[in-house]
Amino acid sequence: MLILLGVAVLLLAGAGLFLQKPVFGSAPRKPERLERIQKSAVYRDGRFENLLPTPMRSENVGWLKFFRLMLGPKSPRNVPDKPLPMVRQDIRNLETEGPLRVIWFGHSSYLLLLQGKRIWVDPVFSTHISPISLFGATPYPGTDLYQPGDLPVGDLIVLTHDHYDHMDYLTLSTWIKNAGPELRFLTSLGVGEHLEKWGVKPEQITELDWWESATPIPGFRFSAVPARHFSGRSLSRNVSLWSGFVLETDSTRILIGGDSGYGPHFAEIRQQFGAFDLVFLECGQYSELWPLIHMSPEETVRAARDLEAGALFPVHWGKFSLALHDWDEPVLRVAKEADRQGLRLVTPQMGETAYPLENRSYDRWWEGR
Repeated sequence: MLILLGVAVLLLAGAGLFLQKPVFGSAPRKPERLERIQKSAVYRDGRFENLLPTPMRSENVGWLKFFRLMLGPKSPRNVPDKPLPMVRQDIRNLETEGPLRVIWFGHSSYLLLLQGKRIWVDPVFSTHISPISLFGATPYPGTDLYQPGDLPVGDLIVLTHDHYDHMDYLTLSTWIKNAGPELRFLTSLGVGEHLEKWGVKPEQITELDWWESATPIPGFRFSAVPARHFSGRSLSRNVSLWSGFVLETDSTRILIGGDSGYGPHFAEIRQQFGAFDLVFLECGQYSELWPLIHMSPEETVRAARDLEAGALFPVHWGKFSLALHDWDEPVLRVAKEADRQGLRLVTPQMGETAYPLENRSYDRWWEGR
């Protein structure tokens, strides 16, 4: 018995040391941050909550079946069998003035060029998305042409929530080292504790609760809005918030959707802000095993309709396989549904400069691959 107890103590101690690795970040601890968190309308009993009940997995699927399916054989097309096309260009020297331009790097990482500013959303350029190098999804062949050091740090980094496929320690720590004090971060309430642990000064960080607004850089008003998801980088869940962000300038209204299952919050966002010129919404990594925390492609189009979007830019696909479906199934289904409903879709190649507010057509580069 003493031997077993000793082994248990050693395992717990080892796990504790492992969780101290900087990649995990930190749960909110600063008194002023905790005070804000505790005042949130969606914070109860030590955790943030969704607006509607949102279990992480289907209530009809037990944990045994869940892990059996997730660890079992996947479709032969879960990952592309040949490199995907990706445009290589000098991102550092692209003009930032002029009409809105977007460069998508796969999954949910993209760069907005607008009004002289560079705004990053959920930049992830690691070779795997996991705190352990031996595990976690890796980029599809051909989609890893860019490394953090190849790219401009930018003026503002938007982080919708703290999951590894949206908040990447390698990318952010590289940029934090190379950035000056003028770099700003915008994120959901509680997520700033990770950034401070990684060396970001508190005055560089803006954290928002749902329906709060701020102007982290001049000329750009951001509002945090509800999403239907969850958070966590270690064993603790939902101690920080997850959000979408509405970006408003004098001439443009954009929704940065983050991760979200479908729900009435999209119609509520439209009611609060009006119609949108452009929406970035997830369309991949869905499953019947977790039907409420990610949208199906058809639900993505439905959400864009709820938002009265002028154009839909589908993200959260094209670089990593985090679900069981074919790698191209999300875009095939979202394109079919958008065509059926007459919704304009923005689907550039990864690395290509897109002009999403202009009525341009894009090659369906994924077809036949």
